[in-house]
Amino acid sequence: MKGKVVDQLPNGLYRVRLENQHEALAHAGGANSAGNFVRLSPGDLVEVELSPLDPTRGRIQNRVTFAAGAKSAAGIEGS
Repeated sequence: MKGKVVDQLPNGLYRVRLENQHEALAHAGGANSAGNFVRLSPGDLVEVELSPLDPTRGRIQNRVTFAAGAKSAAGIEGS
């Protein structure tokens, strides 16, 4: 599920607003934990894998990048 980083929290956690307008706490994982450190900041668009047991927690799989001239993520608005 795609989302937008709203806030950076201590201990490597991020508050992410999802496409369905819900918020989740997520930590950087996936390719990021394999030594390819990617700095995330508020406003970045990311792909999040939500926990099946707690849908308010998840793992950031990667940061979404757009080609020049491409539209930004529609539906992920708000601050």
